[in-house]
Amino acid sequence: MSALILALVAGAVVGLALGALGGGGSVLAVPALIYLLGFTPAAAATASLIIVTATSLTALYAHARTGNVRWKAGALFAAAGLLPAAAAGAAATRLPQSLLTAAFAAVAALAAVKMLRPDQTGGDRTATVRLAKAAGTGAGLGALTGLLGVGGGFLAVPALVTVLAFEMQAAVGTSLLVISANSLASLATRGATTAGIHWAVVGPFAGAAILGAWDGKRLAAKVTGTLLQLAFAVVLLAVAAFMFTDALT
Repeated sequence: MSALILALVAGAVVGLALGALGGGGSVLAVPALIYLLGFTPAAAATASLIIVTATSLTALYAHARTGNVRWKAGALFAAAGLLPAAAAGAAATRLPQSLLTAAFAAVAALAAVKMLRPDQTGGDRTATVRLAKAAGTGAGLGALTGLLGVGGGFLAVPALVTVLAFEMQAAVGTSLLVISANSLASLATRGATTAGIHWAVVGPFAGAAILGAWDGKRLAAKVTGTLLQLAFAVVLLAVAAFMFTDALT
């Protein structure tokens, strides 16, 4: 199968995940770029950030049109992750490829667990505790984005639900604002590495992902969130197992 067709198919799946769940797409984008399209882990992380930024902004627009974005809370949540995203993005280019692969596999496994067993505990709802937890979570998401090229939506959504008491639709929409901000911050520190990106592959991948995000938004309105989360969790577990095996060989 040609690289163009693989890029289009993978991009559609990534966009579908981001549009429907507000996250999970970048966790699929990186392994697709590495194992299907021949990117190195470092190049895949940079390419993923480009794809995820474009797709997240598109999905954000779609959710904003239906009033599912909490702009003020999302901006504060994202602000905590901007510096960690930039710092981790600069550090990622100096780390061993095998370490990045193993770390990404661990994140994919964590994402799958979060989707299969979402945290339903509300915890302490005082304003001070909520803000402190939101800042800590936002900083952690920013670091993940910069280091591994993932948007962090798979962690942002449950955090927005449990820490800030958002309803699911608002959490999905607002997470896209967080993903977009973190991805842009990380890309700003990776400017030099974008010179080696294969745009003939990344361009079609991003285009298919953008179209898939619109389909994902429509799918979310027709299919239960539980079913969508289960399907993506199974895929992520398989990806994590494969990448762990690859990192150890």
